[in-house]
Amino acid sequence: MRTPTPFHVMSKPIGPRCNIACEYCYYLEKEKLFPAEKKFRMGPDILKSYISQLIETSREAGMAEVSFTWQGGEPTILGVDYFRQIIALQEKYAPEGIQITNSLQTNGILLDDEWGQFLNENGFLVGISIDGPKKIHDRYRLDRAGRPTFDAVMRGLEVLQRHNVEHNVLTVVNRANAGKGKEIYKFLKGLGIEYMQFIPIVERAQNGALAGAPQMDIDPGNAVTPWSVSPRSYGKFLTEIFDIWFRHDIGRTFVQFFDAQLGMWMGHGSSLCVFAENCGAGLAIEHDGALYSCDHYVYPEYRLGNLTETSLRELVWAKRQREFGTDKTNGLTAQCKACSFKFACNGGCPKHRFAKAKDGEDGHNYFCESHTMFFRHAESRLQRMAQLVSLGRPASEAAQTTRLAKAR
Repeated sequence: MRTPTPFHVMSKPIGPRCNIACEYCYYLEKEKLFPAEKKFRMGPDILKSYISQLIETSREAGMAEVSFTWQGGEPTILGVDYFRQIIALQEKYAPEGIQITNSLQTNGILLDDEWGQFLNENGFLVGISIDGPKKIHDRYRLDRAGRPTFDAVMRGLEVLQRHNVEHNVLTVVNRANAGKGKEIYKFLKGLGIEYMQFIPIVERAQNGALAGAPQMDIDPGNAVTPWSVSPRSYGKFLTEIFDIWFRHDIGRTFVQFFDAQLGMWMGHGSSLCVFAENCGAGLAIEHDGALYSCDHYVYPEYRLGNLTETSLRELVWAKRQREFGTDKTNGLTAQCKACSFKFACNGGCPKHRFAKAKDGEDGHNYFCESHTMFFRHAESRLQRMAQLVSLGRPASEAAQTTRLAKAR
Protein backbone atom coordinates (compact mmCIF):
# COMPACT_ATOMS: atom_id res chain seq x y z
CA MET A 1 0.00 0.00 0.00
CA ARG A 2 1.27 3.47 -0.89
CA THR A 3 2.18 6.23 1.57
CA PRO A 4 -0.99 8.13 2.55
CA THR A 5 -1.48 11.13 0.23
CA PRO A 6 -4.41 13.57 -0.23
CA PHE A 7 -7.35 12.33 -2.27
CA HIS A 8 -10.95 13.17 -3.07
CA VAL A 9 -14.01 10.98 -3.52
CA MET A 10 -17.08 11.93 -5.54
CA SER A 11 -20.09 10.29 -3.92
CA LYS A 12 -23.03 8.93 -5.94
CA PRO A 13 -25.63 8.23 -3.24
CA ILE A 14 -28.38 7.76 -5.82
CA GLY A 15 -26.15 6.27 -8.49
CA PRO A 16 -27.04 7.32 -12.04
CA ARG A 17 -30.74 7.90 -11.32
CA CYS A 18 -31.93 11.35 -12.46
CA ASN A 19 -35.20 13.21 -12.87
CA ILE A 20 -34.20 14.61 -16.27
CA ALA A 21 -32.56 13.04 -19.30
CA CYS A 22 -29.94 15.35 -20.77
CA GLU A 23 -29.13 14.07 -24.24
CA TYR A 24 -25.39 14.35 -23.66
CA CYS A 25 -25.26 12.85 -20.16
CA TYR A 26 -22.47 10.27 -19.92
CA TYR A 27 -23.69 8.88 -16.59
CA LEU A 28 -27.29 7.81 -17.22
CA GLU A 29 -26.03 4.75 -19.07
CA LYS A 30 -24.48 3.48 -15.84
CA GLU A 31 -27.87 2.05 -14.89
CA LYS A 32 -26.88 -0.83 -17.19
CA LEU A 33 -24.17 -1.75 -14.68
CA PHE A 34 -26.91 -2.60 -12.17
CA PRO A 35 -29.45 -4.65 -14.18
CA ALA A 36 -31.19 -6.01 -11.07
CA GLU A 37 -31.37 -2.64 -9.29
CA LYS A 38 -34.82 -1.17 -8.73
CA LYS A 39 -34.13 1.47 -6.10
CA PHE A 40 -30.88 3.38 -6.47
CA ARG A 41 -30.07 4.60 -2.98
CA MET A 42 -27.03 4.35 -0.74
CA GLY A 43 -28.40 2.42 2.20
CA PRO A 44 -27.86 3.41 5.85
CA ASP A 45 -25.12 0.85 6.56
CA ILE A 46 -23.06 1.82 3.50
CA LEU A 47 -23.63 5.53 4.14
CA LYS A 48 -22.50 5.16 7.74
CA SER A 49 -19.43 3.17 6.71
CA TYR A 50 -18.51 5.61 3.97
CA ILE A 51 -18.79 8.73 6.12
CA SER A 52 -16.86 7.27 9.04
CA GLN A 53 -14.13 5.84 6.78
CA LEU A 54 -13.73 9.00 4.71
CA ILE A 55 -13.21 11.03 7.87
CA GLU A 56 -10.71 8.54 9.25
CA THR A 57 -8.81 8.08 5.97
CA SER A 58 -8.66 11.83 5.25
CA ARG A 59 -7.13 12.41 8.67
CA GLU A 60 -4.60 9.66 8.02
CA ALA A 61 -3.62 11.52 4.82
CA GLY A 62 -3.01 14.67 6.87
CA MET A 63 -5.76 16.62 5.11
CA ALA A 64 -6.80 19.86 6.80
CA GLU A 65 -10.48 19.26 6.07
CA VAL A 66 -12.71 16.35 5.14
CA SER A 67 -14.53 17.13 1.93
CA PHE A 68 -17.75 15.39 0.93
CA THR A 69 -19.01 15.83 -2.64
CA TRP A 70 -22.51 14.60 -3.43
CA GLN A 71 -23.47 14.05 -7.05
CA GLY A 72 -25.53 11.73 -9.20
CA GLY A 73 -27.59 11.34 -11.20
CA GLU A 74 -29.56 13.91 -9.27
CA PRO A 75 -28.89 13.74 -5.51
CA THR A 76 -31.81 15.97 -4.47
CA ILE A 77 -34.18 13.13 -5.46
CA LEU A 78 -33.17 11.59 -2.12
CA GLY A 79 -34.87 14.46 -0.25
CA VAL A 80 -33.77 16.84 2.48
CA ASP A 81 -34.22 14.31 5.28
CA TYR A 82 -31.66 12.00 3.68
CA PHE A 83 -29.09 14.78 3.81
CA ARG A 84 -30.04 15.59 7.39
CA GLN A 85 -28.99 12.01 8.16
CA ILE A 86 -25.69 12.70 6.40
CA ILE A 87 -25.04 15.76 8.58
CA ALA A 88 -25.92 13.78 11.72
CA LEU A 89 -23.48 11.02 10.78
CA GLN A 90 -20.73 13.53 10.02
CA GLU A 91 -21.22 15.14 13.42
CA LYS A 92 -21.17 11.73 15.07
CA TYR A 93 -17.91 10.56 13.52
CA ALA A 94 -15.93 13.79 13.17
CA PRO A 95 -13.52 14.36 16.08
CA GLU A 96 -13.55 17.77 17.68
CA GLY A 97 -11.62 20.32 15.66
CA ILE A 98 -12.00 18.53 12.32
CA GLN A 99 -13.55 20.66 9.60
CA ILE A 100 -16.17 19.00 7.44
CA THR A 101 -17.27 20.52 4.12
CA ASN A 102 -20.10 19.47 1.82
CA SER A 103 -20.73 20.25 -1.82
CA LEU A 104 -23.70 19.24 -3.93
CA GLN A 105 -24.07 19.16 -7.72
CA THR A 106 -27.66 19.55 -8.89
CA ASN A 107 -29.80 20.39 -11.88
CA GLY A 108 -31.72 22.66 -9.50
CA ILE A 109 -35.21 21.54 -10.45
CA LEU A 110 -36.24 20.16 -7.05
CA LEU A 111 -34.83 23.01 -4.96
CA ASP A 112 -37.38 24.75 -2.74
CA ASP A 113 -37.33 26.81 0.44
CA GLU A 114 -36.80 23.75 2.64
CA TRP A 115 -33.75 22.86 0.60
CA GLY A 116 -32.54 26.46 0.60
CA GLN A 117 -32.75 26.76 4.36
CA PHE A 118 -31.02 23.41 4.92
CA LEU A 119 -28.19 24.14 2.49
CA ASN A 120 -27.59 27.56 4.02
CA GLU A 121 -27.65 26.36 7.62
CA ASN A 122 -25.18 23.57 6.88
CA GLY A 123 -22.78 25.57 4.73
CA PHE A 124 -23.16 23.58 1.51
CA LEU A 125 -21.45 24.71 -1.67
CA VAL A 126 -23.90 24.03 -4.50
CA GLY A 127 -23.06 23.63 -8.16
CA ILE A 128 -26.05 24.18 -10.42
CA SER A 129 -26.04 23.20 -14.09
CA ILE A 130 -26.96 25.93 -16.59
CA ASP A 131 -25.90 25.73 -20.23
CA GLY A 132 -26.86 29.30 -21.15
CA PRO A 133 -30.00 31.30 -21.95
CA LYS A 134 -33.29 29.45 -22.36
CA LYS A 135 -32.99 28.42 -26.02
CA ILE A 136 -29.41 27.24 -25.57
CA HIS A 137 -30.01 25.48 -22.24
CA ASP A 138 -33.09 23.63 -23.49
CA ARG A 139 -31.31 22.22 -26.55
CA TYR A 140 -30.06 19.19 -24.64
CA ARG A 141 -31.28 19.56 -21.04
CA LEU A 142 -34.81 18.13 -21.22
CA ASP A 143 -36.81 16.11 -18.73
CA ARG A 144 -37.78 12.50 -19.29
CA ALA A 145 -40.93 13.58 -21.13
CA GLY A 146 -38.89 15.73 -23.51
CA ARG A 147 -39.96 19.01 -21.91
CA PRO A 148 -37.62 21.99 -21.42
CA THR A 149 -36.10 22.53 -17.98
CA PHE A 150 -34.77 26.11 -18.11
CA ASP A 151 -37.63 27.79 -16.20
CA ALA A 152 -37.49 25.20 -13.40
CA VAL A 153 -33.71 25.62 -13.14
CA MET A 154 -34.09 29.40 -12.84
CA ARG A 155 -36.53 28.87 -9.96
CA GLY A 156 -33.93 26.65 -8.29
CA LEU A 157 -31.22 29.26 -8.76
CA GLU A 158 -33.52 31.88 -7.22
CA VAL A 159 -33.91 29.62 -4.17
CA LEU A 160 -30.15 29.42 -3.73
CA GLN A 161 -29.69 33.17 -4.07
CA ARG A 162 -32.61 34.07 -1.83
CA HIS A 163 -31.29 31.81 0.93
CA ASN A 164 -27.70 33.01 0.47
CA VAL A 165 -26.41 29.55 -0.38
CA GLU A 166 -22.87 29.61 -1.75
CA HIS A 167 -23.11 28.43 -5.36
CA ASN A 168 -21.40 28.20 -8.71
CA VAL A 169 -22.57 27.31 -12.20
CA LEU A 170 -21.43 24.34 -14.25
CA THR A 171 -21.89 24.83 -17.99
CA VAL A 172 -21.40 21.91 -20.35
CA VAL A 173 -19.76 23.14 -23.55
CA ASN A 174 -21.38 21.20 -26.36
CA ARG A 175 -21.99 21.32 -30.11
CA ALA A 176 -24.93 23.72 -29.72
CA ASN A 177 -23.46 26.36 -27.41
CA ALA A 178 -19.73 26.37 -28.23
CA GLY A 179 -20.10 29.23 -30.69
CA LYS A 180 -21.87 31.39 -28.14
CA GLY A 181 -19.15 31.91 -25.55
CA LYS A 182 -19.61 35.66 -25.18
CA GLU A 183 -23.38 35.34 -24.93
CA ILE A 184 -23.20 32.61 -22.29
CA TYR A 185 -20.61 34.41 -20.19
CA LYS A 186 -22.56 37.66 -20.18
CA PHE A 187 -25.78 35.79 -19.44
CA LEU A 188 -24.29 34.05 -16.41
CA LYS A 189 -22.87 37.32 -15.15
CA GLY A 190 -26.31 38.84 -15.53
CA LEU A 191 -27.67 36.14 -13.24
CA GLY A 192 -25.23 37.26 -10.56
CA ILE A 193 -22.93 34.26 -10.97
CA GLU A 194 -19.40 34.89 -9.71
CA TYR A 195 -17.99 31.35 -10.01
CA MET A 196 -18.17 29.45 -13.31
CA GLN A 197 -17.07 26.05 -14.56
CA PHE A 198 -17.02 25.26 -18.27
CA ILE A 199 -16.79 21.53 -18.98
CA PRO A 200 -16.38 20.33 -22.59
CA ILE A 201 -18.30 17.24 -23.63
CA VAL A 202 -17.07 14.63 -26.09
CA GLU A 203 -18.26 11.06 -26.23
CA ARG A 204 -17.67 8.38 -28.83
CA ALA A 205 -20.77 6.94 -30.50
CA GLN A 206 -21.57 3.45 -29.25
CA ASN A 207 -24.77 2.58 -31.15
CA GLY A 208 -26.84 2.47 -27.98
CA ALA A 209 -24.61 0.01 -26.14
CA LEU A 210 -22.89 0.65 -22.83
CA ALA A 211 -19.84 2.64 -23.81
CA GLY A 212 -16.54 0.87 -23.44
CA ALA A 213 -14.02 2.02 -20.88
CA PRO A 214 -11.83 4.92 -22.03
CA GLN A 215 -8.73 3.79 -23.92
CA MET A 216 -9.94 0.21 -24.06
CA ASP A 217 -10.57 0.92 -27.74
CA ILE A 218 -8.70 3.96 -29.01
CA ASP A 219 -9.52 3.53 -32.67
CA PRO A 220 -9.61 7.17 -33.87
CA GLY A 221 -12.10 6.13 -36.52
CA ASN A 222 -14.79 5.97 -33.84
CA ALA A 223 -17.30 8.72 -34.51
CA VAL A 224 -18.16 11.15 -31.76
CA THR A 225 -21.75 11.82 -30.77
CA PRO A 226 -23.70 14.65 -32.44
CA TRP A 227 -23.58 16.78 -29.28
CA SER A 228 -19.81 16.54 -28.84
CA VAL A 229 -17.99 19.87 -29.13
CA SER A 230 -15.28 20.08 -31.80
CA PRO A 231 -11.73 20.90 -30.66
CA ARG A 232 -11.58 24.15 -32.63
CA SER A 233 -14.98 25.32 -31.35
CA TYR A 234 -14.00 24.66 -27.75
CA GLY A 235 -10.71 26.50 -28.23
CA LYS A 236 -12.54 29.50 -29.66
CA PHE A 237 -15.04 29.35 -26.79
CA LEU A 238 -12.21 29.59 -24.24
CA THR A 239 -10.39 32.42 -25.99
CA GLU A 240 -13.53 34.51 -26.38
CA ILE A 241 -14.44 34.25 -22.73
CA PHE A 242 -10.85 34.83 -21.64
CA ASP A 243 -10.72 38.13 -23.54
CA ILE A 244 -13.84 39.45 -21.81
CA TRP A 245 -12.77 38.17 -18.42
CA PHE A 246 -9.27 39.61 -18.77
CA ARG A 247 -10.50 43.06 -19.74
CA HIS A 248 -13.24 43.43 -17.16
CA ASP A 249 -13.52 40.72 -14.52
CA ILE A 250 -10.19 39.57 -13.07
CA GLY A 251 -10.68 39.30 -9.32
CA ARG A 252 -14.45 39.72 -9.61
CA THR A 253 -15.58 36.72 -11.65
CA PHE A 254 -13.83 33.40 -11.15
CA VAL A 255 -13.59 30.95 -14.04
CA GLN A 256 -12.26 27.58 -12.91
CA PHE A 257 -10.26 26.95 -16.10
CA PHE A 258 -8.50 30.34 -15.94
CA ASP A 259 -7.80 30.12 -12.21
CA ALA A 260 -6.30 26.65 -12.67
CA GLN A 261 -4.14 27.82 -15.54
CA LEU A 262 -2.89 30.85 -13.63
CA GLY A 263 -1.72 28.49 -10.91
CA MET A 264 0.05 26.31 -13.46
CA TRP A 265 1.79 29.29 -15.04
CA MET A 266 2.97 30.30 -11.56
CA GLY A 267 4.64 26.92 -11.24
CA HIS A 268 2.14 25.39 -8.84
CA GLY A 269 0.45 22.04 -9.27
CA SER A 270 -2.90 21.88 -10.98
CA SER A 271 -6.09 22.43 -9.00
CA LEU A 272 -7.89 20.51 -11.76
CA CYS A 273 -7.26 16.79 -12.20
CA VAL A 274 -7.43 17.07 -16.00
CA PHE A 275 -4.23 19.14 -16.02
CA ALA A 276 -2.42 17.36 -13.19
CA GLU A 277 0.73 15.43 -14.01
CA ASN A 278 -0.78 12.21 -12.70
CA CYS A 279 -4.31 10.95 -12.03
CA GLY A 280 -5.49 8.80 -9.17
CA ALA A 281 -6.42 11.34 -6.49
CA GLY A 282 -10.04 11.77 -7.57
CA LEU A 283 -12.11 8.62 -7.09
CA ALA A 284 -15.83 7.89 -7.24
CA ILE A 285 -18.06 5.79 -5.00
CA GLU A 286 -21.33 4.37 -6.25
CA HIS A 287 -24.52 3.90 -4.22
CA ASP A 288 -23.73 0.22 -3.59
CA GLY A 289 -20.38 1.01 -1.92
CA ALA A 290 -18.24 0.17 -4.96
CA LEU A 291 -15.22 2.44 -5.42
CA TYR A 292 -13.94 3.32 -8.90
CA SER A 293 -10.69 4.89 -10.05
CA CYS A 294 -12.43 8.04 -11.33
CA ASP A 295 -15.88 9.49 -11.99
CA HIS A 296 -15.18 9.11 -15.72
CA TYR A 297 -13.99 5.53 -15.28
CA VAL A 298 -17.03 3.91 -13.70
CA TYR A 299 -16.60 0.69 -15.66
CA PRO A 300 -16.05 -2.88 -14.43
CA GLU A 301 -12.38 -2.68 -15.50
CA TYR A 302 -11.77 0.18 -13.05
CA ARG A 303 -13.75 -1.08 -10.06
CA LEU A 304 -11.29 -1.12 -7.16
CA GLY A 305 -13.50 -2.94 -4.67
CA ASN A 306 -16.38 -2.36 -2.29
CA LEU A 307 -16.43 -0.76 1.16
CA THR A 308 -18.51 -3.66 2.43
CA GLU A 309 -15.56 -5.96 1.74
CA THR A 310 -12.40 -3.80 1.82
CA SER A 311 -11.56 -0.66 3.76
CA LEU A 312 -11.45 2.69 2.00
CA ARG A 313 -7.82 3.23 2.99
CA GLU A 314 -6.78 -0.02 1.31
CA LEU A 315 -8.57 0.90 -1.91
CA VAL A 316 -7.54 4.56 -2.17
CA TRP A 317 -3.83 3.87 -1.81
CA ALA A 318 -3.68 0.48 -3.50
CA LYS A 319 -0.94 -0.28 -6.03
CA ARG A 320 -3.59 -0.66 -8.70
CA GLN A 321 -4.80 2.91 -8.16
CA ARG A 322 -1.26 4.23 -8.09
CA GLU A 323 -0.63 2.62 -11.47
CA PHE A 324 -3.86 4.10 -12.79
CA GLY A 325 -2.50 7.52 -11.82
CA THR A 326 0.95 7.12 -13.35
CA ASP A 327 -0.50 5.70 -16.57
CA LYS A 328 -1.45 9.27 -17.41
CA THR A 329 2.19 10.35 -17.66
CA ASN A 330 3.44 7.06 -19.05
CA GLY A 331 0.87 7.22 -21.85
CA LEU A 332 1.84 10.62 -23.26
CA THR A 333 2.43 10.72 -27.00
CA ALA A 334 5.75 11.96 -28.38
CA GLN A 335 3.96 15.11 -29.53
CA CYS A 336 2.84 15.80 -25.96
CA LYS A 337 6.29 15.19 -24.52
CA ALA A 338 7.85 17.68 -26.94
CA CYS A 339 5.17 20.36 -26.55
CA SER A 340 6.22 23.69 -25.03
CA PHE A 341 2.89 23.83 -23.20
CA LYS A 342 3.20 20.41 -21.57
CA PHE A 343 3.63 22.06 -18.14
CA ALA A 344 0.16 23.62 -18.47
CA CYS A 345 -1.67 20.62 -19.88
CA ASN A 346 0.13 17.34 -19.10
CA GLY A 347 -1.75 15.67 -21.91
CA GLY A 348 -5.21 16.48 -20.57
CA CYS A 349 -7.70 13.92 -19.32
CA PRO A 350 -6.88 10.33 -20.34
CA LYS A 351 -10.56 9.81 -21.13
CA HIS A 352 -10.12 12.09 -24.13
CA ARG A 353 -7.04 10.38 -25.53
CA PHE A 354 -8.57 8.67 -28.53
CA ALA A 355 -7.25 10.89 -31.33
CA LYS A 356 -4.05 10.57 -33.37
CA ALA A 357 -0.99 12.77 -32.92
CA LYS A 358 0.46 14.59 -35.93
CA ASP A 359 2.83 11.70 -36.60
CA GLY A 360 -0.03 9.20 -36.47
CA GLU A 361 0.63 7.93 -32.93
CA ASP A 362 -2.49 6.68 -31.18
CA GLY A 363 -3.67 7.94 -27.80
CA HIS A 364 -3.45 11.70 -28.37
CA ASN A 365 -5.89 14.03 -26.64
CA TYR A 366 -8.97 15.04 -28.62
CA PHE A 367 -8.78 18.54 -27.08
CA CYS A 368 -5.11 19.16 -27.86
CA GLU A 369 -6.02 21.74 -30.52
CA SER A 370 -8.40 23.46 -28.06
CA HIS A 371 -5.79 23.83 -25.34
CA THR A 372 -3.04 24.85 -27.75
CA MET A 373 -5.29 27.55 -29.21
CA PHE A 374 -5.96 28.91 -25.74
CA PHE A 375 -2.34 28.81 -24.57
CA ARG A 376 -1.07 30.61 -27.65
CA HIS A 377 -3.82 33.21 -27.37
CA ALA A 378 -3.42 33.88 -23.64
CA GLU A 379 0.27 33.13 -23.10
CA SER A 380 1.63 36.67 -22.63
CA ARG A 381 -1.25 37.70 -20.38
CA LEU A 382 -1.00 34.57 -18.23
CA GLN A 383 2.72 35.17 -17.83
CA ARG A 384 2.11 38.78 -16.77
CA MET A 385 -0.59 37.81 -14.28
CA ALA A 386 1.63 35.07 -12.84
CA GLN A 387 4.47 37.58 -12.37
CA LEU A 388 2.19 40.07 -10.62
CA VAL A 389 0.69 37.53 -8.24
CA SER A 390 4.15 36.18 -7.43
CA LEU A 391 5.13 39.74 -6.44
CA GLY A 392 2.10 40.02 -4.18
CA ARG A 393 0.24 42.33 -6.54
CA PRO A 394 -3.27 41.80 -7.97
CA ALA A 395 -3.52 40.01 -11.30
CA SER A 396 -5.96 42.69 -12.48
CA GLU A 397 -3.01 45.04 -12.94
CA ALA A 398 -2.15 43.08 -16.08
CA ALA A 399 -5.36 44.27 -17.71
CA GLN A 400 -4.70 47.87 -16.64
CA THR A 401 -1.20 47.75 -18.17
CA THR A 402 -2.60 46.34 -21.41
CA ARG A 403 -5.22 49.09 -21.65
CA LEU A 404 -2.60 51.80 -21.06
CA ALA A 405 -0.33 50.30 -23.73
CA LYS A 406 -3.16 50.29 -26.28
CA ALA A 407 -4.06 53.89 -25.44
CA ARG A 408 -0.60 55.19 -26.35
